[in-house]
Amino acid sequence: MGLLKFLVYFVIAAVILLLSILLGDMAPWYFAWILGTVMIILIAVSGAVLFEGQAEAQKRHSGAPDV
Repeated sequence: MGLLKFLVYFVIAAVILLLSILLGDMAPWYFAWILGTVMIILIAVSGAVLFEGQAEAQKRHSGAPDV
């Protein structure tokens, strides 16, 4: 399953790079836009994961019952 997911993402990345090459002068702008969007999403998701982990650790430390 992990290899299949990796291959799917690899193909998507290859298509994006191919499109950026074919677009010519606008390619760097599109590439930066796609890369920036992906980075914003990854940072937001990692922040949410860290927040959930801190909330769980605080609950365990305080002994509060799960709701």
